Amino acid sequence: MSESYDVIVIGAGPVGENVADRAVQGGLSAVVVEDRLVGGECSYWACMPSKALLRPGEARRAALRVDGARQGVSGGLDVAAVLERRTSFANGWDDAGQVEWLESAGIDLLRGHGRVSGTRQVTVTGPDGVERVLVARHAVAVCTGSRPVVPDVPGLRDVRPWTNREALETQEVPESLLIIGGGVVAAELAGGFADLGSRVTVLVRSTLLSGYEPFAGEHVGAALEERGVDLRPGVSATSVRVDGEERVVECDDGSTLRVAQILVATGREPQPDLGLESVGLEGGWLPVDETLRVLDGEGEPVEWLYAVGDANHRSPVTHQGKYQARAAGDAIAARAQGRPVDDAPWGVHAATADHLAPAQVVFTDPQVASVGMTAAAAKDAGIDVRVVDEDLGAVAGAALHADGYAGQVRMVVDEERGVIVGMTFVGPDVAELLHSASIAVAGQVPLERLWHAVPAFPTMSEVWLRLLESYGRPRPSRAER
Repeated sequence: MSESYDVIVIGAGPVGENVADRAVQGGLSAVVVEDRLVGGECSYWACMPSKALLRPGEARRAALRVDGARQGVSGGLDVAAVLERRTSFANGWDDAGQVEWLESAGIDLLRGHGRVSGTRQVTVTGPDGVERVLVARHAVAVCTGSRPVVPDVPGLRDVRPWTNREALETQEVPESLLIIGGGVVAAELAGGFADLGSRVTVLVRSTLLSGYEPFAGEHVGAALEERGVDLRPGVSATSVRVDGEERVVECDDGSTLRVAQILVATGREPQPDLGLESVGLEGGWLPVDETLRVLDGEGEPVEWLYAVGDANHRSPVTHQGKYQARAAGDAIAARAQGRPVDDAPWGVHAATADHLAPAQVVFTDPQVASVGMTAAAAKDAGIDVRVVDEDLGAVAGAALHADGYAGQVRMVVDEERGVIVGMTFVGPDVAELLHSASIAVAGQVPLERLWHAVPAFPTMSEVWLRLLESYGRPRPSRAER
């Protein structure tokens, strides 16, 4: 027997929830299939609990940076209280509230592992091993996220290393922690566990935060080292073994490390066993068109199959995935009802920002906030680039924000069009500056018009004025002269 819905969504993380919600709001019926917790990685093992873990140490340092406040800081963090706060933001790893939201939105939930088993068909294996077959009248959306990669280092899997999941579920702080990796998870959790009292070492195969502007990794690395983190760029683990209560790690620079725990933060990979071979597709990251339909081997869209969020690997962060989900859910509803689909660049059903204005914040201390392209990426794309850098600490608002504030901002300009194609901020609390840059980049606001967006004094936003002054005051047009 089979059950029918207009839309079947595999994966009930933020992305799957939003695809289903937009489809239902568009007049369709929807079911989501989930084999873990409704709310997904972001709610329980990534965004929310990790930022809750990081915030107490950041808040304490913020007080220490302001004379008059620092004198009132008399001790360190209460580790038990930090872990309890982290747990509260993960709702104790209980998804009852998220399930209630699905019900209120008119979305059905089916627990179990879902896999594509034919055209518009999904087979769900429930916790009891019983299989149910679902048939979609219009669309199946693969919103299965990704999973952490554990590299093939001899002995590493045998010592049961942490990934982000175990690190963010832990009820105890290890005396010493080795982190393998140099990306966002590695940088954030290196600081977080150092704040909680771990002796942290980080093996960075290349450079810290290598996908960002080079100064981002330099600022974050210097701050981590100042807090006692041992950063080892260019060093990789070659073997791992257990000796009593310790993990012994041999490295390619000849050093040996003995640590209580290892955290692997070396990237993500697609979820396996999605059944895509049943419809002639390969596994792995799923290429999609601008409305998030999966492309077949010939580059043509599969009319009924969508891949949204990490599954397509376009811009694997929660907010970009939710942005994609809204576009995909609305496109599914439009196609189902025979309405026009606007898939032109910046169209209502197109996820254009994935390419031209992806935004991300790294919640290290200092924070890194970026949107659009780095200078190197813009040059590689053939853009006539001009780079403008400013010292964020020289702005009056930053000096008020913290004594000795240190930060940097980079504006990447497309000279031919006179618009910003990328911005990067580094410094304490710069996350709240990012959206103004996102609007400038996504809106392709001419630099001449940005002169009329006056930043308030004395705020850190005044760095916009400094950037424009460094770039140069626009000349009046011939008619005005």
